[in-house]
Amino acid sequence: MKKRVLSVLLAAVMVFSMAGCSGGGSSSESSDDTAASASEDSGSSDAAEEETEIQVFIAASLNTVMTEIAELYNEDHPNVKITYNADSSGTLLTQIQEGYECDIFFSAAQKQMDDLEADGLMVEGTRANVVNNQVVVVTLKDSGTSVTGLENLGDAESIALAGGSVPVGRYTRQALVNLGILPETDDPASITTEEVSEALGGVEISEQDNVSKVLTAVAEGSCEVGTTYYSDTYGYEDDLEILQTVSYDLTGDVIYPIARVVNEEADDAQNAAADDFLKFVLSDEAKAVFDSYYFDTNVE
Repeated sequence: MKKRVLSVLLAAVMVFSMAGCSGGGSSSESSDDTAASASEDSGSSDAAEEETEIQVFIAASLNTVMTEIAELYNEDHPNVKITYNADSSGTLLTQIQEGYECDIFFSAAQKQMDDLEADGLMVEGTRANVVNNQVVVVTLKDSGTSVTGLENLGDAESIALAGGSVPVGRYTRQALVNLGILPETDDPASITTEEVSEALGGVEISEQDNVSKVLTAVAEGSCEVGTTYYSDTYGYEDDLEILQTVSYDLTGDVIYPIARVVNEEADDAQNAAADDFLKFVLSDEAKAVFDSYYFDTNVE
């Protein structure tokens, strides 16, 4: 039985497809030349030209940049429909483990990718690090907050914070551990929101289940401050103030890995398209897009 596809895609899910029409009068030789040219331009394979659809699970913080990358890819590959499922990396991993159909997983942290590999759900040899990011403390411009960063986060009246299973929530907890605000632990993700609140003097914390919701809570004024990624502030420059860009010394690297997911129900066209799109995400053309959205592409 075919794996079940998400019956109702989350609000952040973006579907990109193009009609795939071409003008008449072209010879077979001309069509072959066009396909070869597109392949050379994007590092693609001709197999991806067959009409198909791929399921790509992406961390919520990638939603905007991956929208543009899909549009660029579809310029040369209009017959490949790219369906995004955007949520926290922990939620996406759970969905894959439960059998949701997925061809590519693009996580905001190594832990979820490690778990995917350990479960035997990763296509061997396809894992690659794509970008680095950075945790930031943000507030609305002119909010008047006295918070300057993580060191005095408890001075806020309210904080938007992702849960521990969400990478940005875990990175924030790790930074607070390294600052001595939270107790030492082998697993910062296990520190509950209630424990964070207590360590910060009882401040009100609104727990969010992905990084986009943290950003929304601050941008709408529901919470005084929040921790999100630097890349998520793209497009919010007029609305948000970055109070602190948290150093890697506190969080560790915020690496986003990508890999192909084992999909036993995929046919040859779908597998070829998934392989090809992954190569495009790793291309120099895609790297320029990531750079423009405040991601750091200088990763090994």
